[in-house]
Amino acid sequence: MRDSVHATVSHGERFYVAECWEVAVVTQGRTLDEVVANLREALELHLDGEDLRALGFTPCPRLVITYESELGTSL
Repeated sequence: MRDSVHATVSHGERFYVAECWEVAVVTQGRTLDEVVANLREALELHLDGEDLRALGFTPCPRLVITYESELGTSL
């Protein structure tokens, strides 16, 4: 059983974009706070009514977010 749902946040052209690894959830926001709030809401809606054990999760999984950023070419 997995005790975590993982997501990656990156900055697109105009918005931050969050994408989950284990479930099909993608969302965006103008700020980091907004994209994280949108991600939590989207995950809650996606998983509402689902049998988390059947999906391989513990009853109350944690959300682990990784922020990805490109390094400059000056390195």
